[in-house]
Amino acid sequence: MAERSLDWLRQAEADLRHARHSRDDRDYNWAAFAAHQAAEKAIKAVFQRRHLDAGGHTLSVLLENLPADGRPAEDLVDLAKELDKHYIPTRYPNGFERGAPVDFYTTREAEQAIANAEAILEWCRRQIGG
Repeated sequence: MAERSLDWLRQAEADLRHARHSRDDRDYNWAAFAAHQAAEKAIKAVFQRRHLDAGGHTLSVLLENLPADGRPAEDLVDLAKELDKHYIPTRYPNGFERGAPVDFYTTREAEQAIANAEAILEWCRRQIGG
């Protein structure tokens, strides 16, 4: 399979732009989800660069599954764990007892998700040199 880490990283950057646009449009749940997606694609770019398979959507697990010489510090894994919490509840009403995701997400949560994704993307850029 061809190594396409730069394509994955470019899409991660586009997803991060989408997160910012969603935040600006007050679509906070979508901002948090797009931030998760940006981080996921950036992490998968690192796997691509190392010619490794990456399955699943749990960011913290993906990071922990990198070879020992390529794993990030625990504080970055913690940022990934915060983003992991936005994978399902941002999109599905059954993540809450009542109401829809649009009713629960806040500006602060969107901002934090974007900041977490930015930190993860920066780390990933350094890993692949993109």
